[in-house]
Amino acid sequence: MDFDPFKKKIKELNNLPASKGNILVAEPFMQDDYFKRSVVYLCENNEDGTVGFILNERLNLNLKDVCNESLAFDAPLFMGGPVEAQSLFFIHTCAELTEAIPIEEGVYWSGDFEQLKEFMLLGKVKESEIRFFLGYSGWDKQQLLSELKQENWLIGKLDKKTLFDLSTEELWKYALKNMGKEQALMANFPNNPSLN
Repeated sequence: MDFDPFKKKIKELNNLPASKGNILVAEPFMQDDYFKRSVVYLCENNEDGTVGFILNERLNLNLKDVCNESLAFDAPLFMGGPVEAQSLFFIHTCAELTEAIPIEEGVYWSGDFEQLKEFMLLGKVKESEIRFFLGYSGWDKQQLLSELKQENWLIGKLDKKTLFDLSTEELWKYALKNMGKEQALMANFPNNPSLN
């Protein structure tokens, strides 16, 4: 199969800014151990660099496994990335949470964890409105620009419902299909191009 049309489309898409609230979608043949077929939600992108969380790498752990305390509900944990892999992070929809950092309309990053536990008890935050991660993904500005020039990533967008609801197994393919017809074809590429 001739990949030139796909490479051209990747270049077109990557002329878009990698802004917070966007997603980075790994190109089909990326072999990086952490980022193979990953979808990374960007929480910050500025002169100092970029921070995001891998949305589709669920761990065999739940929140109660790392909190060791009583919580209103348990929630799955995701591997957010290789940086600070022992630290807990979260994105959510709760605007009232103290110290929450706005990412885009209706989506926030971090906040007061003690208050979050109270909000969970009071039903102000539901499991479907929050995602917990161990670790995060980080790039300095030049590093991400370099990876975009090498066409390792496509830049896209997810609506809020999909961001919190879609199962991890479907997310990479869904994100590509959501970008258009050419990307939808990429979603069906095999892991190993020699099998095509």
